[in-house]
Amino acid sequence: MPYLLLMLTTLFWSGNFVLSRGMHAAIPPMALSFWRWAVALLILLGLAHRHLFSQRHLFRRHHRFILIQSILGVTGFNTLLYLAMQYTTAINAVLVNSCIPVLIVLFSWLLYRETMRMRQCLGVLVSLMGVLSIMAKGEIATLMQVSFNRGDLLVLAAAVVWALYSSNLKRYPQELHPLAYLTMINITGLLGIFPMYLLELHGGKTFTPNPATVTTILYVAVFASVLAFIFWNQAIRTIGAVKAGPFVHLMPVFSTVLAVLFLGETVTWYHAIGVLLIFGGIVMTTWRIRT
Repeated sequence: MPYLLLMLTTLFWSGNFVLSRGMHAAIPPMALSFWRWAVALLILLGLAHRHLFSQRHLFRRHHRFILIQSILGVTGFNTLLYLAMQYTTAINAVLVNSCIPVLIVLFSWLLYRETMRMRQCLGVLVSLMGVLSIMAKGEIATLMQVSFNRGDLLVLAAAVVWALYSSNLKRYPQELHPLAYLTMINITGLLGIFPMYLLELHGGKTFTPNPATVTTILYVAVFASVLAFIFWNQAIRTIGAVKAGPFVHLMPVFSTVLAVLFLGETVTWYHAIGVLLIFGGIVMTTWRIRT
C-alpha cells in the first residue's frame, strides 16, 4: 500500500511540474503558491475540523515540529519551486529534482544516523541512470548540452528543503492525526507565503481567473497538495524516507506518459530503457531479500 501511495504522489507532482511551467506566464509564482494552499486549506478544514478541535492540545506540545515542517514543506518548497519555473525548463527542473533521493539519504544519516545497505545505494544509482536516460533521449551528448541557470539553483534549493522535510518526518508525533497535522502546517505555511504574495501584488503581478488558471489552481490544490501530501507523509511514516526517496525518480516516467496521452508524443526505446532502470532501482532499494 505505501508503494502505491508513493506512485500516485509522484504522478500528481509530475502534473504539478508540467502545469507550473506551462502556466508560468499566466499565474505569478506567489499567486500560484498562495491560492494553491488557500484552496487546499478550505478542503482540509472540511475534512479535519473535528480532529483540529480534539487535538488542539497536541499543537501546543508539538508547535516547534509543526512550525519547522510548515516552513520547509509549504512555504519554502513551493515558493522556491514556483520561482524556479519562471526561469528554467521542466526538463532541467526534473533533472535537478532527481537529486532528492540522495539528499534524503544524506540528511537521514546526518540528522538521525540512518544508513543504507549497499543494495539500496546501488538502487538509487540505477534509478538515477534511468532518469538520465529519459532526459538525454539516449544520447550522452544531449546531457552535455544542457545549460543550468538561476532557476536550476532554485530547484536545487527546493530539493534540499524537501529532503529536510521528508527526513524530519521521522520525528512525526504518532498521536497526531495526519489530517490535523497537514491542516496545521497548511495554515502556518500560508502565513509565511502571504507577505510575499502581497509584495508580488504590490509589484503589479496579478492573474486573470479563466478556465485555464482556475483549473491549474484546483489541480495543484487537490492533487499536488492535499492528496500528494497525505500519501507522501503516510508512506514515509510506514517505510521511512530512505526507501521512499527513489520514487521521486518516477516523475520523468509519468511526465512521459502524460505527454503521450495528452500531447500526442510517442514512446521510444530510450523511454523503455529508462523506465526499466528506474523500476529496477526502486525494486533494489525497497524490496527486502529474505534468507
